[in-house]
This record gives sequence, structure tokens and C-alpha cells, in this order.
Amino acid sequence: MGNILNINSSIELNNGTKMPRLGFGVYQIPPGKETIETVSWALEAGYRHIDTAKFYKNEVSVSKAIRNSGIARDKIWVTTKLWPTDFINIEKAFETSLAKLDIDYIDLYLVHFPIPGTIKKVWGKMETIYKTGKVKAIGVSNYGADHLQDTIDCATIPPSVNQMRCSVFGYNKDVYELCQKQNIAFEAYSPLTQGKQLNNPEVSLIAEQYSKTTAQIMLRWALQKNIVVIPKSQTQTRIIENTKIFDFEISDEDMKALDLLSA
Repeated sequence: MGNILNINSSIELNNGTKMPRLGFGVYQIPPGKETIETVSWALEAGYRHIDTAKFYKNEVSVSKAIRNSGIARDKIWVTTKLWPTDFINIEKAFETSLAKLDIDYIDLYLVHFPIPGTIKKVWGKMETIYKTGKVKAIGVSNYGADHLQDTIDCATIPPSVNQMRCSVFGYNKDVYELCQKQNIAFEAYSPLTQGKQLNNPEVSLIAEQYSKTTAQIMLRWALQKNIVVIPKSQTQTRIIENTKIFDFEISDEDMKALDLLSA
């Protein structure tokens, strides 16, 4: 992939749309002041990709932070997601999220979880929404290889993204390889293991060599594997720290050592 030089580096999706490789996740950040504050910090730090969901209950707060930022709408990528209880009326769920976000259009709309027996019907509705022009790209989340292949098989418009739990300590390699083969962006949530492995000795040793933090090494590892990352933090210094991953490159030897952590 070569060295990535700036925070605005994007990946081109299979429909030609460009999505920033670094995003900011807002899962489990309470709606209201806390979401507004943290998203505002992220936008000030240079993030231009915010990942929310109906289930997080903070779409309205994300909207307020975006509006307060003064940054042009077309400079910010916004993802939200369809919750399975809304499969009964997918168009209504989308319109509700769009109204709460109040941003004219949504950049990426994901099916939050697969429910067996609904894959084809749900994807058909996602394609209908895509054709309205109110969303730039559609995709899925938490889809295993079988769910993803079933979606690909029935799709007229293939999914652009599959968002999965993924970190240097573990990820679904079958799904990752299928995504690479099918030109579907593989996007990682919890890339920092929700803080559980930030003191890992192997990663710490590599981090010292690059004068970086373990979090920065974990995020950079993902970028070099062509994985989009959406770290989450409610601490301003860490939000800023997580952007400092574009001015160095992990060597092939160290990448192999990091790969062994999920072997």
C-alpha cells in the first residue's frame, strides 16, 4: 500500500466513492453533551469520518457536533446503521436516521447485524434506498463469510463495506480475505481492543522502536493491511494521539511479528 502521508487519506470503494481510512467511533458514548464534546474534539483533531448507529442513540448529538464545527458537509463522512428490529420497515428506519442526523444525505448505511433468512430481502431494500441517491454507499456489519457471500450472490449492487470487530489480536481472516478478493472494504471496530491490550509487551516493544504508543502501532498495523479503522475514545489527548499514524511505516519484519499475535 505504501506510506500513508496524511489524515485525509481515503480508500476508494467499489462504487467509486472515497471513504477516509481513519474514522471516529461513538459506540457507548452517551447522547447529549458527551457525544457532542467528543465528536467536536475529533473534528478539531482532523477526523473527517464519524461512525454512529440508530442503536447508539446518539445520531442527533453527532448532527449537532457536525453543525457546530462549521466544516462543510461534503468534507465529513458519516456512517449510520440499520438495527434488525427495523427490518420490518427499512425505508422508514433510514428516513428516521437521516432526519435525526439532519445532514441532507448519509455517506454509508450499514445493515448492523445479519439475521438468517432475511439476507436477500434486507439487501434488496438497501439497494432501493441506494437508488434514491440519499446515501452514497451501502454495506454490512458483523457479517460472517457465509452471510457476506449470500449477500454478494443476491446483489445487483454489491456491498461496499463490511464492518467487523478486528484488532491485531484477532479478526475473522476468512471474511478479511473474502473482502479483499471481492473489493469490499474491511472496516475495523474496536481496533484498540477497548483498551484491554494497550500494555501488551510484544506491541510495547515494537512501539518503542518507532517512538510511538501501542495504540498508534495497532492502528498503523490495520492501515497497512488495507483495513479502515474507527477507534473510539472520550479522552481528548487520546483522540489526538490516534491521528498520529500517518508519518511512519511499520517494517515488513515487524508486521509479521504483529501478525503472529492473531495467529
